[in-house]
Amino acid sequence: MATEADEQQEQRPPQHQARQPGIQAEMDPAPISVPEHYQGSGKLDGRRALITGGDSGIGRAIAVLFAIEGADVAIVYLDEHDDAQETARMVEHHGRRCVPIPCDIGEEEHCRTAVARAVEGLGGLDVLVNHAGEQHPRDRFEDITAHQLERTFRTNVYSVFFITQAALAHLGEGSAIVNTTSVTAYQGNPSLIDYSATNGAIVSFTRALSNQLAERGIRVNAVAPGPVWTPLIPATFPAEKVADFGDHVPLGRAGQPSEIGPSYVFLASEDSSFMTGQVLHPNGGSVVNG
Repeated sequence: MATEADEQQEQRPPQHQARQPGIQAEMDPAPISVPEHYQGSGKLDGRRALITGGDSGIGRAIAVLFAIEGADVAIVYLDEHDDAQETARMVEHHGRRCVPIPCDIGEEEHCRTAVARAVEGLGGLDVLVNHAGEQHPRDRFEDITAHQLERTFRTNVYSVFFITQAALAHLGEGSAIVNTTSVTAYQGNPSLIDYSATNGAIVSFTRALSNQLAERGIRVNAVAPGPVWTPLIPATFPAEKVADFGDHVPLGRAGQPSEIGPSYVFLASEDSSFMTGQVLHPNGGSVVNG
């Protein structure tokens, strides 16, 4: 029986957006944020979570699923205000609080301010999800400029250091940090070399920090999605490539944010209480042995 995700793959027309990080409201078809028939069970009751990149795509799925599981959330985003307001509306529909925070996370002071606003708005912090990222394809390695390299690392890696450092003052025993890396950290991507490198750094960061924070009772894990239908895709690739995005994986299609979000629920909750320094791989069947 064809799933909604299978049907979307067949119906997806070529499309492109001219700027990153992309706008979910402009995508056709719209990504699926919540699994059909998902039932919350209080896994995150009373928890307070900060999610970078929480306005759309996987970040929106995380925010809404956290709300369904009982958490209040703060979402950090660049400038996609309409997408962020829609995520807030979806979170509040489930009876939880949402604090939208526009912020360029590539700057340390901005990250400190974002964490302070999240703590003020939520009354504390228990879960941190470092999810925001950007990517810029180049066919030739020599065409990666110093500006692009710095920007990609600032958004994808520096921000993880800055946000986590600021958040640690508010996290205590029983808290959880969940980082987003990518299948590219394990397989590489010939047109996304700097992006692949940032995700490799996030894997190493996750493993190293988990060892340091274990004695404080704070768990640090990560999720490495494969191809997923999010605004970053039409904002990254030419229209003809977007039309068949994800066809190469064993399951034959791109994933939906709704299929990735539950991994974050698991790692943020006590269901994963004996896991730290680990990476989950919802990637459509690609075996990475990582």
